[in-house]
Amino acid sequence: MNEREDLLRLVSELRAHAEWQLASGATGCERAPRRGLPAAQRAASSGARNVAPRFSAPAPPAAVNVSSPTAEGSVDASPSAPATGVASPEREAAKLRLLDLADEIKTCTKCALYAGRKQTVFARGNPAAELCFVGEGPGADEDAEGFPFVGKAGQLLDRMVAAMGYQRDDVYICNIVKCRPPNNRKPEPDEMGKCMPYLREQLDLVAPKVIVALGATAVEGLLGVGGGITRLRGQWKVYRAIPVMPTFHPAYLLRSPEAKREVWADLQAVMKQLGRTLPPAGRSG
Repeated sequence: MNEREDLLRLVSELRAHAEWQLASGATGCERAPRRGLPAAQRAASSGARNVAPRFSAPAPPAAVNVSSPTAEGSVDASPSAPATGVASPEREAAKLRLLDLADEIKTCTKCALYAGRKQTVFARGNPAAELCFVGEGPGADEDAEGFPFVGKAGQLLDRMVAAMGYQRDDVYICNIVKCRPPNNRKPEPDEMGKCMPYLREQLDLVAPKVIVALGATAVEGLLGVGGGITRLRGQWKVYRAIPVMPTFHPAYLLRSPEAKREVWADLQAVMKQLGRTLPPAGRSG
């Protein structure tokens, strides 16, 4: 590769990175502090111990309190923070727009990933959930079934959700990119950048109170922050005024089950942020 080709490649990568930063509302780029879209605009767009659990012992949910973010990278976990509900007509409009958005994505050809997909993978779960999990992208099982986290990693995520006291479909689950990368590789910056406007609207419409970012790619896509998940996990971040907890991806836990202890600590922090009673830890395994 000559110097001109090197320069062109670098410019292309920088441009893709900048587009992705702008689309994600990451640090350093201007972003709106809103949590959701007004109804008119939507219509127009038509204390427990820190031990490693088995992630199989749900507890009944307690009353939920909302905590509000204070500054980038920190949150105010005060249980006295005021709750912010969404009016029923607005919520119904948001659900309808999510259905439309899922249909739009089915025909997306904005990046090269569309060429190898069997189908797009939009989301699963409750579109009005207070808690959202964001992963990297679909794998082979997800590409075949059309839903995120349906393979072995998804089964483990379901047990994690149950251990937090939620039913499987109480939460909302989606990915940074909606098409499977070849051989399950990490999505490229331009691929994430092309998909981020979809995810951005998706999260605006769901308006969760907390996001759990599963793995380094999810953190990078949401916040534009690199450096590895080991360094970032367990530290509150903020995406467009929504608290974000980075933690290990369930696929990593399948390879390194000893890391469940750290993930459980992160999930306990999420429950505390949501004002939920911490359930007793399940048996390790």
